[in-house]
Amino acid sequence: MPTVPLLSDADAHPVASAVFEDIRRTRQVADVNNFWKALANSPPLLQHVWERAKEVMQPGALDALTKELIYIAVSTANSCEYCIHSHTAAARAKGMTSEQYAELQAVIALASTTNALATSMQVPVDQSFNVIS
Repeated sequence: MPTVPLLSDADAHPVASAVFEDIRRTRQVADVNNFWKALANSPPLLQHVWERAKEVMQPGALDALTKELIYIAVSTANSCEYCIHSHTAAARAKGMTSEQYAELQAVIALASTTNALATSMQVPVDQSFNVIS
């Protein structure tokens, strides 16, 4: 159950409605996701997060699919059910195959295991890894 109302255009502040329209135009969708509707309770926060998302998630040195895969992995580490589902859907829309998804899950599982082991044993970082490039 959400802790804030999910605002529609009719209920949202004009600033939030403008962001909703930009989301629809940018993503070429008929409606905005519940995440944005929740953030609309704070129009300045909605606007900030949307602008940052557009900036970070656009293709650059990393392609759009790679960014979605990273988002899934981080969302899994942070136990964000909403983000796992929304970014898995986004990755599929950007061409993620079943084989890629299976490999992603294997990497997430391996990283979770090795992270936990290295943390629990407090393994010191190898000097060769402390190189700034």
